[in-house]
Amino acid sequence: MSAIQARAGAGHVVVIGGGIAGLAAAHRLLDRGARVTVLEASDRVGGKLLPGEIAGVRVDLGAESMLARRPEAVALAREVGLADRLQPPATATASIWTRGALRPMPKGHVMGVPGAASALSGVLSDEGLRRIERDAELPRTEVGDDVAVGEYVAARLGCEVVDRLVEPLLGGVYAGDAYRISMRSAVPQLFQAARERDSLTEAVREIQAKAAAAPQAGPVFMGIEGGVGQLPLAVAESVMARGGEILLKTRADGLNRTPEGWKVLIGGDILEADAVVVAVPAQQASRLLSAASPGAADELRAVEYASMALITLVYRRADIALPEGSGFLVPPVDGHTIKASTFASQKWGWLADEDPDLVVLRTSVGRYGETEILRREDSDLVAVSRHDLREATGLDAAPVETRVTRWTDGLPQYPVGHYARVARIREHVAALAGLAVCGAAYDGVGIPACIASAYAAVDQLGGDLRGVQELTANPVQSLHGGAGE
Repeated sequence: MSAIQARAGAGHVVVIGGGIAGLAAAHRLLDRGARVTVLEASDRVGGKLLPGEIAGVRVDLGAESMLARRPEAVALAREVGLADRLQPPATATASIWTRGALRPMPKGHVMGVPGAASALSGVLSDEGLRRIERDAELPRTEVGDDVAVGEYVAARLGCEVVDRLVEPLLGGVYAGDAYRISMRSAVPQLFQAARERDSLTEAVREIQAKAAAAPQAGPVFMGIEGGVGQLPLAVAESVMARGGEILLKTRADGLNRTPEGWKVLIGGDILEADAVVVAVPAQQASRLLSAASPGAADELRAVEYASMALITLVYRRADIALPEGSGFLVPPVDGHTIKASTFASQKWGWLADEDPDLVVLRTSVGRYGETEILRREDSDLVAVSRHDLREATGLDAAPVETRVTRWTDGLPQYPVGHYARVARIREHVAALAGLAVCGAAYDGVGIPACIASAYAAVDQLGGDLRGVQELTANPVQSLHGGAGE
């Protein structure tokens, strides 16, 4: 019997994947009294939450904020001892770089969809503004079981709204194409309102009115001193302190169902478990489930991903003068290379305090279907970032240090029909006792969404399907702070 075999026993759950979803599942399983082993193929935990350092300053090299209006991420941070390090953004003001200038991000919209034409004055042309006003006169547009965000919004309000506002906002979350992304999965409250209202602008105003009437508890987004990459480290530390085991550089090669539970294949070893949580990206999950659940494996194999790169640049504060705010988004229709820039030292007070003489900026490149830009050398990505920053802000100083972080196949895509695919995956998985799946491929790419899917997976192992049923029926809007598994 190998060392791995000897660790198996009654009440033993194996979690495959050490990203935030897998770690959250392990944390919840320990709360339920299970014995837990986490398998992570890489040499670190955290997935797309990656802390780093540049020019002596702590930074995030992956996701850098989390939605705070959903409770899961902030609550988990508090549970693992990070309560005193939670910080909201120092500024919530952002811009959009469009029509040759940085313009204030319009207010009064839902993921770029306005409630009135006046909200987009300056961002759209006069013709584009007039097109929005026609929405009230148009006959009802049926959305059916699902519809692409871009397709529906363009039909109601015109292509300018999609190309200059919806596309950059959705691109910032999914690195995707608004004309492919599912409205039901990505903007579910808008999808529901579109089902109930003839006018899209009327539906948006109704959503805004409900939001204004609801009690507002705290900021929309939250960060963590030292970066949100500290969250998975703290969760992993808590898991291990309570007796959970985390095995790095340990790749699960397959899953086999047995009369007593499951066998996880790890190289030449076998790890026996009473239950398994699969918390890895869709392609890896497909490979793992190919024998035990061919139906789920086939569905998972069809999930597509987008790749992107983050470019982090550090400047001497004395050399630069940035516009106010947290940064800007970039509509692809304007032909620029970067899709966004974050003025990180202006957005996060803790980061500004790290070294008052330095300023940290981030840019991002890469959307679904874009491959040429990501084949370029790091130096080229830095160069195009500096070029676009100079065009947008006038920043012409040389950075003190730069870092390029590539996220190949980093963001799952949610095309039309994604919710139905997730429902089919969960139906296949639910047929196998002691098996559950979670992560960014299912109900949302944001940190709270990944944690929510992890908690629902743990509940499923205990026979409570309400969580996965609710998530499948009502996908979670991610907004910002994409995380991954």
